[in-house]
Amino acid sequence: MQPVNHSQIQATTPAEKRALSYSSTIKKLFDEVLDTKMPADRIVANYFREHKKHGSKDRRVIRETLFGLFRWWGWFKQLGSQHDEQTWFKMLSSCALLEQHNWQQFAEAWQGFAGFRNEQLQTIADFIAQANPTIEETKTLSVCNRNQLMNQLFADIEFKEQQLVPDWFWDVCPIEDIAQQIELIEAMSSRPPIWARVQKYDTHKAINELQQAQIDASVSGYFDDAISLGSKSINLNEVKLYKNGQLEIQDLASQVIGNVCQPKADENWWDTCSGAGGKTLQLRSKQFQDAKGSKSAGSIISSDIRSKALEELNKRAKRAGFDNISIARWKSDELPVDKNSFDGVLVDAPCSCTGTWRRNPDMRWIDDRSCVDDKPALQLDILTRSAKAVKSGATLVYATCSLSPLENEEVVTQFLATNTEFELVVSTHPFTKEQSKHITVWPYEANSDGMYVARMVKR
Repeated sequence: MQPVNHSQIQATTPAEKRALSYSSTIKKLFDEVLDTKMPADRIVANYFREHKKHGSKDRRVIRETLFGLFRWWGWFKQLGSQHDEQTWFKMLSSCALLEQHNWQQFAEAWQGFAGFRNEQLQTIADFIAQANPTIEETKTLSVCNRNQLMNQLFADIEFKEQQLVPDWFWDVCPIEDIAQQIELIEAMSSRPPIWARVQKYDTHKAINELQQAQIDASVSGYFDDAISLGSKSINLNEVKLYKNGQLEIQDLASQVIGNVCQPKADENWWDTCSGAGGKTLQLRSKQFQDAKGSKSAGSIISSDIRSKALEELNKRAKRAGFDNISIARWKSDELPVDKNSFDGVLVDAPCSCTGTWRRNPDMRWIDDRSCVDDKPALQLDILTRSAKAVKSGATLVYATCSLSPLENEEVVTQFLATNTEFELVVSTHPFTKEQSKHITVWPYEANSDGMYVARMVKR
């Protein structure tokens, strides 16, 4: 980790001194992410936990600038090394512009530290004058607009939209159509809203209560129980519906999986890779919906290799007041449940998580192609083992939050080649309404993460 040497910088105003302090903190966190390859949100959370001095505005400037740097790192890294003082301030200045951050006084200080020439400062001034009156949210400013700004600001460098994801991504997720590439990059370069799901409660009533609490809640337009909570940070521990277990945070793309599974009120399902239980809770909620007010006799068994994740699942299920959810931890290669005993088995397999890159922009730069290449063998093994628990005539669902066919269609194809008692079932894409045996949810279709899901039936 190489801190920027600010010894040559003359900070005279309070704004310049704060801008310099922010710069040092952001640089420290930025380098730590790249050096340790730990997720940025975890590193930021640890930092704020250890440094209580930062107020809410400090945390916002630091956090949003850090994530913005990773969002546009494909462009910024072409400016030179972040360990060079002037280059670093060019990156901070450009980030504030591209993200349309409203801490103008700190952005102007960074511009001064960067040594921008008069023509560059004029380009910035013109951009701000044209953008600010018309832009209400960052997402309305297209990647193409931002690309034009970068090419004007740094005329000796050629910036392209495709650079905003690593080169290897296009190898594992081949998209020939340029327009679709740009559409995907557009989504990857913006933040999705916070998506939530209502359980055992009326959706419209929940929206009214959330709006009264000054939360930007609205219906999804796709699922009856899905709610958008807007893009502002929310302290969930102060939200009554969340504390009562009537509201769960779950991305809209993730909610697609439970809607493809469609568990019936009296069915028994196994969630084989449950993690902290987001989809387990969704499956149980779907069973209550199917019961239409009657008692649901169905059940969900949740499995994972991580004890702490299963402990969190238990807490969430208890908070929601869900019965008939039990735990069966994977302790070896042997099934933790009985064979041929479930009406439905969900395999939400470990994956590269490329579908979540817009929410975690740092992951596209701290991972490499091996994050995809290493997964298919494991995914096929988990799917093959888990399939043994499916009853005759019952359902097997395979899902990932990856956008790569290597982890999705190809894994399912290999599985079906050696497990001929299973066959793919046509499902309806909830956002495009297309009929397909393989559903890929692209982030630009409904302002969500990316996801893949396929439904199979055992003959």
